[in-house]
Parts: sequence; structure tokens; C-alpha cells
Amino acid sequence: MAEFTLHEDPRSGNCYKIKLTAALLGLPLGVQQYDIMKGETRTPEFLAKVNGNGRIPVLQIADGDTARFLPESNAACWYLASGSPLIPQDRFAQADMLRWMFFEQYNHEPNVATLRFWLHFVGEANLSEQQKAQMMAKRIAGCEALKLMDRHLEAHDWFVGEGATLADIALYAYTHVAEEGGFGLADYPAIQRWIARVAGLPGYAPMA
Repeated sequence: MAEFTLHEDPRSGNCYKIKLTAALLGLPLGVQQYDIMKGETRTPEFLAKVNGNGRIPVLQIADGDTARFLPESNAACWYLASGSPLIPQDRFAQADMLRWMFFEQYNHEPNVATLRFWLHFVGEANLSEQQKAQMMAKRIAGCEALKLMDRHLEAHDWFVGEGATLADIALYAYTHVAEEGGFGLADYPAIQRWIARVAGLPGYAPMA
């Protein structure tokens, strides 16, 4: 049986997605932690052995004497969840799940997660002028993403089908901590109900 190690910074929602996927599936997951604020994923050793892109998360998969490294959070979640109920078997539902996962990476994460990082970890006073100039656009785009999610969840308990899938895990990671980026979740009651549903799943593990 393969053994899994997550190369992560525990403050990262992208890393948390993989930890939550593993927890819901009951899969043991070791961790190797890095501090991205100190540039620990940019060392020559990390770039050579773990991810030449200098980013986390990376899922390390050890099977006997073979170790493989899989970057990108949603790809790692897919690998862990393959064959499980977290990935629908119906062809359209599977594609619809991927649609929401692409939405998370293209519309949601670049805005909601980026503002959380800037405001909660870097601090507004420490932002560059270029970052400060981008804040309003990112806030508008982040609110639009949350509004779209809220409208969908007004009519559905989950993003795809009748139960939790990787679409919910991908979107939950940064949504449930969106207030750390200045987004008021009280404005999105359907999202709040969905957050409670995810937190109530058997095996759920909170973010560090």
C-alpha cells in the first residue's frame, strides 16, 4: 500500500484541501512542513527534489522503493479520492465537479485566498503599492465568486449531486476562512449553511 506525505504550510488552504480529503477518506497522511514566509520552498534542495516550481502543496507518494511527487492541490485530491464517493461515477456529474474545481482555482482562490494571505499574514501595511492597487479588484471579484456560490447553494445542499464531492472540499478550504480576508460570510447565508454541512461530515478535520 502506498504511503502518503504532504509537503505543506499548515496555514495554506490549498494544503488543507488535501488533508481534509485524506481525513474524510480515513487515509493516513504524514506531513513535512515549510514556512513559505521564510522562502523554505525556494531552496535548491526543495526545487531539485520536491517541486521545481517552488510551490506547495506537494503530495509525496511512496510505494516500496519508489517515491513520486504530485504538485497542485486539486490534482492531489483527485489522486487520493480516485474510486471513492468523493468523485461521482456519472460522467456529467464528474465533469460538473471538475467545473467547480476549475472555478475555485480561476475565480475564487486568486481573489479570496490572496486577500486572506495579504491581510491576515503579510499585513496591509507591508503590502507593495502594486498589491494595494489590486485589492479593490480582488475584493469585487471575490464577492462575485461568493455570490455565485451562494445562489447555487440556495437550491442545492452540495455543489454536485446529493453528497459531498471534491468540488465541496476545494471550495470549502478558503471559503470557511474568507473572513480573514475581509469577506463577510454573514452576507451569504446559503454558504454558511453549507459550511456547517461540510464541518459535520464523518471524519472531518479542522484547518490548523
